[in-house]
Amino acid sequence: MGRRIVVADDHPMFRDALRLAIRGALPDADVVEAGTLGGVCAELEEGPAVDLVLLDLNMPGMQGFAGLVYLCAQHPEVPIAVISANEEPRVIRRAIDAGASGYVPKSARSEDMREALHTLMEGEVWVPPGIDLDAAASDEDAVLSARLASLTPQQVRVLMMLHDGMLNKQIAYELGVSEGTVKAHVSAILQKLGVTSRTQAVILARQMTAEADAPQETLRRAASDK
Repeated sequence: MGRRIVVADDHPMFRDALRLAIRGALPDADVVEAGTLGGVCAELEEGPAVDLVLLDLNMPGMQGFAGLVYLCAQHPEVPIAVISANEEPRVIRRAIDAGASGYVPKSARSEDMREALHTLMEGEVWVPPGIDLDAAASDEDAVLSARLASLTPQQVRVLMMLHDGMLNKQIAYELGVSEGTVKAHVSAILQKLGVTSRTQAVILARQMTAEADAPQETLRRAASDK
């Protein structure tokens, strides 16, 4: 039986194209699709074992790097590779620091896609040829990545809900916990992120979302808002 790969992107046409690319590289692979963060979580938690996730940072529910950090923390045994239209070295480095096993540009040539898939399935890290992760690093990014990595999966979920403007009682209801537990999570989040207020934490969460957006995605969203 072939290994199971989750293709997570909110654009059906791109999912179809990626499915074809996977079939060409790994003919026996069982490819399943998801269009939201919730869909990815369902496949990881309820379905058969997953061998690889190819993840778009900008689909519904993701909130950019926050969703990536959550999935990597919640499922450390599953290789998760970002697949994105954003090819900036700094963004690629941020994704790897957040826990991604690789970073595949949506513009990747077919031969690069095949190499990426085989490398990732072997448990190794893959980034585009010519990308120097050390050169793309910055002290500020390294500090923020380390702080994000220190959050537990539940704390990342709470941060994402704060980003969505939810109140403590709403978060408590959604997670099935007490308001006191939510307050404790918020306090821990503020301490780990090195901020002093919920507002500052939300600003950091928004920054993670904005930096993960590809220029193409930003233009598409702006056009759809008109």
